[in-house]
Amino acid sequence: MTVRVRIAPSPTGNLHIGTARTAVFNWLFAHNQKGKFILRIEDTDEARSRQEYTENIQSGLKWLGLNWDEGPFFQTQRLDRYQQAIQTLLDKDLAYRCYCTPEELEQMREEQKTKGLAPRYDNRHRNLTSEQIAAYEAEGRKPVIRFKIDDHREIVWHDLIRDEVRWKGSDLGGDMVVARAAEGDQAFGQPLYNLAVVVDDIDMEITHVIRGEDHIANTAKQILLYEAMGVKVPEFAHTPLILNQDGRKLSKRDGVTSIDDFRKMGFLPEAMANYMSLLGWTPPDSTEEIFTLSQAAEQFSLDRVNKAGAKFDWAKLDWINSQYLHQMPPDKLVELLVPYWQEGGYEINLDTDHPWLESLTAMIAPSLTRLTDAVKESKLLFGESVEYSQEALDFLKQDEVKPLLQELLETINFTNALSEAEAKNIVNQLTKTHKVKKGLVMRSLRAGLTGELHGPDLIQSWLLLNQKGLDRIRLQQTLSKI
Repeated sequence: MTVRVRIAPSPTGNLHIGTARTAVFNWLFAHNQKGKFILRIEDTDEARSRQEYTENIQSGLKWLGLNWDEGPFFQTQRLDRYQQAIQTLLDKDLAYRCYCTPEELEQMREEQKTKGLAPRYDNRHRNLTSEQIAAYEAEGRKPVIRFKIDDHREIVWHDLIRDEVRWKGSDLGGDMVVARAAEGDQAFGQPLYNLAVVVDDIDMEITHVIRGEDHIANTAKQILLYEAMGVKVPEFAHTPLILNQDGRKLSKRDGVTSIDDFRKMGFLPEAMANYMSLLGWTPPDSTEEIFTLSQAAEQFSLDRVNKAGAKFDWAKLDWINSQYLHQMPPDKLVELLVPYWQEGGYEINLDTDHPWLESLTAMIAPSLTRLTDAVKESKLLFGESVEYSQEALDFLKQDEVKPLLQELLETINFTNALSEAEAKNIVNQLTKTHKVKKGLVMRSLRAGLTGELHGPDLIQSWLLLNQKGLDRIRLQQTLSKI
């Protein structure tokens, strides 16, 4: 048997981290089992589905490295197939037409509420006579299609994560609507989720359904539909939900939740995929935390997926992201940083600035946690003008500082393309000439060049400014100010 799994998002919003984590687990399992990973777009909710969301889902999965083997398949292109399945259920007397109006259903729920009962459909139209059906048809009522559920049935399955799961038929809310009322010349209306997903999984020969635990009740209903269709029921694995720090399901109220948001915040796709694989799964070596998707797939198994919810940890994600950034070669990292520098308003000419930017990247890389940090970390090295902190201004007003900067400016005027050794020698000479501590010279240089008393490595910063002639311009500005 070839393992076949799927990820089946609805294009009613951008790719959510919960959906993406489910995709990661499906991808890892498929690759571990040498199987197939299939993408299906469940777009039958025409009122809320959007093409831009479909594109966002696909680009997000590709960004994470979750390339699919088959698809994407679209449910809206399979409506005839669902119509056939509905007719089959009707022919087998496993489903029926229900003519209840919304007002009747609401009255039924209110009566149940008054009696302290859980809301459920009472199956009132399960056994209509031909006369009753004719009367409803004459009134112009459009029926939905309901699938019969035996209240006395107990649905049991072995979940690959949660072991044995039992669900009473009486807890499924009565006979289940599987298709909306028909419109126009349709025989039946739009299929609903539980029917469409079962038909899709049958036709796509899905062997394992790996999805969030919030689908457990749906699983009980779908098992009944698989049986009604006369096919083998796939194996199920229900993954833990992603929780916020308060132990509640992660939602938009917790800030960013879409993969696109994480990308904009400066997280690397490799780091995101790495982190999401740890959201509910523990590798055999629990101390191992940095690995590629391919490396994780070699070790992945559903029996090491936790039952308990996985708390989202920003600090852990930041740490993992920083590990990838610190290991990345500067020539590759600089390409990722350029868009963030440009968005930060920095003027960049890639034709002439690339070597300089690569040197800058090598200097700031060890201090980066996210790609966005590069804007702040390199702010002091872009542009001719200097913005002074109050701390730097107070320091620059000391009597010893101005003579140091004046001599430094004269020295630089006779020096082209400083080397690191030359820069250090200039600092040492100023220390001896003015008979001051080296720390005073260094702080004076930093404040004069960057307007701050703290920042990246001073000598490397100076060399980068020197390559563009900005050291002279900035020192001249500082001297005119003090």
